Amino acid sequence: MAFDEDRVRGIAERVAGSSGLEVVEIEFRGGGKSRMLRVFLDKPAGVTHEDCAQFSREFGTILDVEDVVPGGTYVLEVSSPGLDRKLNRAADYERFAGSKVKLMTREPVNGNRHFEGRLESFHDGRLTLDLSEARRKPRPGAGSSQKLEIDLANVEKANLVPEL
Repeated sequence: MAFDEDRVRGIAERVAGSSGLEVVEIEFRGGGKSRMLRVFLDKPAGVTHEDCAQFSREFGTILDVEDVVPGGTYVLEVSSPGLDRKLNRAADYERFAGSKVKLMTREPVNGNRHFEGRLESFHDGRLTLDLSEARRKPRPGAGSSQKLEIDLANVEKANLVPEL
């Protein structure tokens, strides 16, 4: 039996939802006896240690009773996504509008694939980055605009940039 991420995610979202938590990401890594199932949780006020512990107890019990993880041997790790959390879904871009982000595109935009700036807005599948705070100077010939629109479908990877 192969690992069924959709089934695991469904169980995780049910358990998380009952405690006001959001499942940000699920990873299943490794092989043999060194397999790890990681679940990253979040909530508007931030995730506490107790939130993770309670989720881990409930979620782990359901996974074991329903024998969801093939082979049965795995380590369950539950944590918050951290200050530099990944942005995966459209809802993430809406929620974190105004935050500083670093992202990489699948296809170049204005001759570049790597950007860092403030996520100004997200509408209709397109995000607008304000690059005026960027550390790097614009490439010659790249234009002087400090705003950049990128289709969400073109975003390969995006993370928040912690502002302390």
